[in-house]
Amino acid sequence: MSATLSAQCCVVGGGPAGLMAGFLLARAGVDVIVLEKHGDFLRDFRGDTIHPSTLRLMEELGLLDEFLRLPHHKAYELAAWIGERKYKAADFRSLGGRCNFIAFMPQWDFLDFIAAHARALPNFKLLMQTSAEDLVWNGDRVVGVKATGPEGPLEISAPLVIAADGRGSHTRAEAHLDVEDLGAPMDVLWFKLPREESDPDETFGRIVPGRMLIMIDRGSYWQCGCVIPKGGAEELRQKGLEAFLDSIAKATPFLADRVGTLTDWTQINLLTVQVNRAKTWSRPGLLCIGDAAHAMSPVGGVGVNLAIQDAVAAANLLATKLRLGTVTDDDLAAMQRRREFPVRVTQRLQLAIQNRVVRSVLAADKSFEAPLALRLLNAAPLLRRLPARLIGLGVRPEHIAT
Repeated sequence: MSATLSAQCCVVGGGPAGLMAGFLLARAGVDVIVLEKHGDFLRDFRGDTIHPSTLRLMEELGLLDEFLRLPHHKAYELAAWIGERKYKAADFRSLGGRCNFIAFMPQWDFLDFIAAHARALPNFKLLMQTSAEDLVWNGDRVVGVKATGPEGPLEISAPLVIAADGRGSHTRAEAHLDVEDLGAPMDVLWFKLPREESDPDETFGRIVPGRMLIMIDRGSYWQCGCVIPKGGAEELRQKGLEAFLDSIAKATPFLADRVGTLTDWTQINLLTVQVNRAKTWSRPGLLCIGDAAHAMSPVGGVGVNLAIQDAVAAANLLATKLRLGTVTDDDLAAMQRRREFPVRVTQRLQLAIQNRVVRSVLAADKSFEAPLALRLLNAAPLLRRLPARLIGLGVRPEHIAT
């Protein structure tokens, strides 16, 4: 027999979008239950970039000082090495204020931080190890969720279910919401390599013919992302681990003495890149946000921050009506109307970079000149303000209104 619970909103997924939505709604007086299928947030190689847009939200919530006491690495600019030359692409100092940098922070620390503040609210409940299995329907309206938790089956009734369960959203599929695949020419292999004190003190990209390597400074180690052609992971495995590690050492010579710490393919994780959008983000009683509504390319590292922007917009638009029990289908559609424009613009820019730059680099077999846009950005510091704003704040940034 299933246990039963009820709330004014049930959020499926305890990632950045789901936890932030749950926290902001509960903070505004809405009874919220968040379901997270894992027992903790300790999963590696997730989006670790906290952009100025998210830092400003922390400041608006009065949590910035406490948040920045968590371990993190600040990046005031983004740069890429092409061959032996460094090109500066974005300068976040131009944004002004306290939040003029990207904070590289393990996502589990960010999620633990939001969860701790949310749990302090009496009307917030986070159910870990609880997996949403099916939606509960009343005619064509979603009215709750059937789940399985540590103590067995569970049914949660709620006038609104928010699907925040990622790019492979089971909840979205259960609601029969179609997705438009926009395509991606690459996947990413993630791995760790030891970091030494003599290494560069910055997060950067390394670009050589046939290889793109992203390196994130985690203090004691580098979190590395090697961009590969779409579907190319199996071909690399067939060529052997030694050949792959040799290509990393050639792309980044100061790592040559450390690539040997990778002794097995199990230490290298494949991120299958998707860029897509749900054609419709809602149906009666259900709203998709974050990756469940739009999977972003890793270009610019903006996915986490766009998901958080969705959560803020959802709370701003729906909190009062959820408390009063007056949320309409048009209110849910209004959420898509507000957030789809920045998503479309961002994805269009990502697709242009993927198709014009990433695809060309991965196909190159000899040295090449940096793209004109990158050369202009490097030569004219004032121009770096535009990518800093687009990457750091995004299109139509949201602000806390709850």
